[in-house]
Amino acid sequence: MMSVASSGLFPPITSQEKFANPYAVQVLKTKKNELIEGIKNPEQLINLLVDHGIFSVEKKTVMSYYRTKTEKNSRLLDILLSKGERACRLFFYPCLKQIEPRLYNSIKSYVSHVNDTVKDGRRQLVGYLLERDKEDNQALVKEPPEKRSRKVNLPKKVKKEAQKPSVQVKEKKSSLVETPRQKVVQSSGGVFDAVMKGDLSLLESILKGSDVNAVNSSGETLLHVAASNGHVPVIEFLLSKGAKVDAKDKKRMTPLHRAAENGHLEAVSVLLHAGANMYSLDNDSQSPLHLAAQNNHHHVVKLFLQEEEKRYKNRSNFLHMEASKNNNRLVELLLKNGANVDSLDEKKHTALYHAVSGGHEATVKVLLEAGATVDPSIIDVAFNTNNEYIFGLLLQYSKGLSADTMISAMFKAVKLNLFGIIKALIDKGTDVNARNDMQYTPLLLAAELGKSEAAQALIEKGAHIDDRTPNLNTALHLSVQGGDVPTLKLLLQKGINVDITGPGHQTPLHMAAYHNRPDLSDILLSAGANVNAVSKESLTPLHLASQRNNVDVAQNLIEHKANVNAKDKHSKTPLHLAVEGGGLALVQLLLNNKADPNVADKDKKTPLHIAAEEGKSEVVAALLSSQARYGVKDMDGCTPIHYATISGNMDIVKSLLKAGKNKNLEEKNVWRKTPLHLAAEHGHSDIIQLLLTNGAAIDPLDNNRDTPLHCACKSGHLSSVQTLVGWNQGQKANLQATNSLKKTPLQVAEAGTTDSHQQVATVLKKKMRIIK
Repeated sequence: MMSVASSGLFPPITSQEKFANPYAVQVLKTKKNELIEGIKNPEQLINLLVDHGIFSVEKKTVMSYYRTKTEKNSRLLDILLSKGERACRLFFYPCLKQIEPRLYNSIKSYVSHVNDTVKDGRRQLVGYLLERDKEDNQALVKEPPEKRSRKVNLPKKVKKEAQKPSVQVKEKKSSLVETPRQKVVQSSGGVFDAVMKGDLSLLESILKGSDVNAVNSSGETLLHVAASNGHVPVIEFLLSKGAKVDAKDKKRMTPLHRAAENGHLEAVSVLLHAGANMYSLDNDSQSPLHLAAQNNHHHVVKLFLQEEEKRYKNRSNFLHMEASKNNNRLVELLLKNGANVDSLDEKKHTALYHAVSGGHEATVKVLLEAGATVDPSIIDVAFNTNNEYIFGLLLQYSKGLSADTMISAMFKAVKLNLFGIIKALIDKGTDVNARNDMQYTPLLLAAELGKSEAAQALIEKGAHIDDRTPNLNTALHLSVQGGDVPTLKLLLQKGINVDITGPGHQTPLHMAAYHNRPDLSDILLSAGANVNAVSKESLTPLHLASQRNNVDVAQNLIEHKANVNAKDKHSKTPLHLAVEGGGLALVQLLLNNKADPNVADKDKKTPLHIAAEEGKSEVVAALLSSQARYGVKDMDGCTPIHYATISGNMDIVKSLLKAGKNKNLEEKNVWRKTPLHLAAEHGHSDIIQLLLTNGAAIDPLDNNRDTPLHCACKSGHLSSVQTLVGWNQGQKANLQATNSLKKTPLQVAEAGTTDSHQQVATVLKKKMRIIK
C-alpha cells in the first residue's frame, strides 16, 4: 500500500538544524521511522484519533485495508502530516500518550532535549507534548512587575546580535535609563554649548574634572549632542575620554541614532568603528538604519550595509529582519543600496525564506525581482502558507528546479488540495502522471484522499483516468472507497468504464456495496454498472453488502434487480452471508425478496444450519417462518438441531422441536450421535432436561457404542452426569452399559485426569452404591 509522504520536501534535520523549533509536524517528520516501528497498537490509536475528530470513520475503514502493521503505521503518519499542525499535536498528546506510553516518553525525551538545548521554555510543541504550559504561565505571573517593566521589547534576533561579544556592544542596565549616579547638567551653556558648537579647544579646557557621561534634561550625553551635529573631532575626543558609545537618552536613542537620523556619514563611521550597536532600538522600535532610510540618507544606509557585511556575515541581518516584518519598501531600499539578496542567517535561511514563511506577498515579489534564489527549501516552506499567489511567484522566478523537486511539490499540493498550485506546477512542465515512490499518480492520491478540487485540476490538465495502484485500484475505486462524490461523477463524465475491475476483479459497485455507500451505488447503477458483476471469488455486490450487513446498499441493489440467489465459489448465497453477519433486517429483506432459505452451500449447509450453529434465535425464527426445512442434513449428517444443541441455545432447540413436532428429536448424524449425545458431550444439562422431557431416548448408541452418559463422563461434565443419572421419569440411564472398548461410564470417568472427572466418578459410585 502507499505512503503519501512527499519525497524530497521533508529533508532530514542536519547538524545545523537539529535544534530548530520542535513543532509537532517537524517532530513527527524527524521521528517518523521510530514511530512506524514503535506503534504496536495502531487500531486502538486510530480509534482514539476518531474519537478526537482527527480521523473520520471512513478513513478508519480505509486504514483497515493495510495488511501489515508497518504499512498501516506509515499510512497513519502520512495522513496526520497532511492534516497539519493541530492533528499532529493531538496525535502526540493525548492519543499517543494513552495508547503507547513508552513510545510517547521516548519522543517526549527528544523534545525535552531540544528544548533544553535552545533554552526556550515556551516552544509551541512543548506546551502540548511536555505539558509545561502551566509552569511557563506561572513563572510569568510570578515575575516582579518592576522587572517586567524594565524589559526592552526587542526582536529576538536583534537582541542576540546586541549580546554577541565580538560586537563589543555590551551595556549595563544603567545605560538604558537615567540613574541617580549620573550627573544631570541643567545649564544650557558650558560644556554642552561647546560640544554643540563643535569647539574642541573650549571643550578640552572646560571638560577637565567634569563627567564625560553627564546628561542634560533630555537624557542626552555629550556624545549624543556631538553626533547630532556631526562634529567628528569632538566625537573622537569624547570617545577617547571614556564616553559611552551606546548610552541612551529618554527616547532610548543612542548617539548612532542621532548621527544616522541627521545623515552624518563620517560620524556614523566613527561610532561604528568604536563598537556602536547598529541594531539598537529606540522607543519606537527603530534602529539607526531605519532613521537614515526614513530621512533618505541613502549614503548612510549603504554604510550600514557595508559594515554589516564585514562584521555579521552568516548571521541575521537587516534584510532578514525587514523581510520577516514584511517591510517591503525598506527591503527594496536595502537591496538598492547593496544588501546581498541571498545572504544567510545562522540557520542558513535567506530573506526570501523568511518572507515566504510569513506569507508576505509584496516582500516576496521584491526579493524575487532582485534575483533571490528559489531552492527546494523555499518551495517546501511555501506550502506551509497555503498561499497560491506566493507559490506562483516562486515558480515564475525559479531557475533550474529539478524534476524530482517539482514532482514532490505536486504530491504535496494534492495532499493540501491546492488546485491552483497543481495547475501552476503542470504549466511549469511537471509530469501530471508522475509516480511517487509507492507508485501512485497524483490523481490516484487525490482520489484516495478525497481531494476533489485537486482531482479536477489534474483531470483538466490531462491526467490518465484509468491508471492503477500496485494493487490494481483505479481512481474510480478509490473515490468510491473514500466517498468522494464529485470525483466519482467527474471520472464518469470523462468516460471511465463504470465496470472497470480492480483488486480481485471487483468493480467500483463492489466497493460501494462493501463500504455501504448507497448514494455512490445509485450513481454507478444510473451510469449503467452491472448489478450482478462477479469478482474473482464469484461474489456479487449483493454478496458483499450482505456479508457487511449494509442494508441500505442491499436495498438499492435489489431494487435494481440484483440476483438474491446468486452463488459464490463456495455456493453461498447472499442469504448465507447475511445470516453469518448476524443482520436480522438484511435476512428479512432477502427473504421478502424471494431469497431461497433452503439453498445449500458446498458443505450442504443451509442458512438455517448457520443460524442454529451461531445461536441466532431471531434469525432462526425468521427462516422457519419462510419455510426453511428443519430436518435438512449437511455433509456430516447434522440437522440444524444438532448445531443448536452444540451451541447450547435453548430457544433455538425449542423452536426446532416445535417446527419438527419432535420428529427431529432423535436425528442421528454420520457418527450416529443424537442431539442428546451432543448436549451431554458439551455439558448443556438444561437442554438434556428439555430433550428427555420431550421423549428423547436416554441410552441411544453412537458409532462407538457410547451412550449420552458415556459422552458426559468422557468430557467430565458433572451437571450433565447428574441430570442423566437422576432422571426417573420412565426410562433410566444404564450405568452398566459398555461401549466398543468394553468401558462402563464409571470406567470412562475414572480414566479422566481432572478434578471434574473424579467428581463424576464419585457421583457414579454413590449411585451404584459402591461407596456411601
